[in-house]
Amino acid sequence: MRVIVKAGLSACALLLALPACAKEVPKAAARPANDADPALWVVKDQDTTVYLFGTIHVLKPGLTWFDEAVRTAFDRSGEVVLELVMPDPQAMQALVMAKGVTAAGPTLTEQLPADKRAAYTKAVVDLGLPANAFDRMRPWFAATNLSLLPLTRLGYDPANGPETVITAAAKAAGKPVSGLETAEQQIGYFSGLSEGAQVRFLTSTVEEVPKIGDTMATMVADWADGKPDALARQMNESLKDSPEVAKALLTDRNARWAEWVKARMARPGTVFVAVGAGHLAGGQSVLAVLQRDGVKVTRVKY
Repeated sequence: MRVIVKAGLSACALLLALPACAKEVPKAAARPANDADPALWVVKDQDTTVYLFGTIHVLKPGLTWFDEAVRTAFDRSGEVVLELVMPDPQAMQALVMAKGVTAAGPTLTEQLPADKRAAYTKAVVDLGLPANAFDRMRPWFAATNLSLLPLTRLGYDPANGPETVITAAAKAAGKPVSGLETAEQQIGYFSGLSEGAQVRFLTSTVEEVPKIGDTMATMVADWADGKPDALARQMNESLKDSPEVAKALLTDRNARWAEWVKARMARPGTVFVAVGAGHLAGGQSVLAVLQRDGVKVTRVKY
């Protein structure tokens, strides 16, 4: 079950803030080498325009994507909406510790099926960590760390991701930035999963760690090439065996965000909305929900 990168990144606005994954933000590359044309859509009526841009939350330096149609849509917008606006780091730390760490009870290793423990331990040790490094974490928190730490070692970083770039550009331009969700909500999606679903999420993550580089490279290539259908196929494949995770991290959120778009169309203005690309791809995406509800969604041409 390829749930690791694709399911995790569907809520990566949270994951990128997790303390275990935090590090200094490097300077962006002086001259990115490769042009990317990620997909962009628009919903509009006589006095309201909502742009919908799909992101990859962590990227390596070197892709030029904040130009052409994306930059034009951003410049035309009076406000920016992301999945999440990061709270104060200390508040985020306290929230994650409260929901992601336990002080008593069986260790994480003891909670895993006996036949999965060796692979889990190897995955942790291969990161240069002690075998018991995550033993007081809840399974969801260990899984998110195991999915993101290898990516940072491969050079992926939120500093190069669209959310960071867009937020900085909005601040420089004096555009207000708001979030569709709060940190409490996003952490709640993970911590609210049943213990069984959390353990399956972790064991699936362990299985995927050796392939994470290839998986992420494919996702980024599809994103850069503006291929939402390819991203949708990956998302659907990754989640088909985990309906509880799919519902919590993807489909329920898509439905709520589609309702937000419809409600926002009742007020005039132009809005640039940036959410994970997986939420804008496939038969249960935000776009699909909008279209089923009779809202016209148009792909923006480059």
